[in-house]
Amino acid sequence: MRTESRVFGVITLTLYLFAAVYAFWSWYESPVNQIEVIGFIALLLAGSLCGMCWGFFAFVARRIDLRPEDRGDGEIADAAGDVGFFSPGSYWPFGLAASTTLTGIGVVYWWGWLIALGFISIILTACGLLFEYHTGSRRLGPQ
Repeated sequence: MRTESRVFGVITLTLYLFAAVYAFWSWYESPVNQIEVIGFIALLLAGSLCGMCWGFFAFVARRIDLRPEDRGDGEIADAAGDVGFFSPGSYWPFGLAASTTLTGIGVVYWWGWLIALGFISIILTACGLLFEYHTGSRRLGPQ
């Protein structure tokens, strides 16, 4: 996680630097000496989002052991083995995408009933995706 932390740290600092340069440049080039707000805020928000990722990875990196990719003497063979469990096939992501689309359409037209229906369907499909292997015929472990 240290590698990811460093990457996001560099991106965060770079975006903040770009925001400062952009603000100065837009102020200097403006005939009325005003900052172009939209681009400046967009760069600040992008830097803040990357900063949150940086903080998360730095927080996790302090609490876990070094991984092979974080060590200078790490070999590719050190990372061999099982990575995790990945679902062989699931329809829940399609339902989640459809629910999000339904909510998005409700937001576009500002139909409160469609927004509410979309949020309810998002919650239900997210729960279905989360508990897919804990209940029903696809249940893992002893039955």
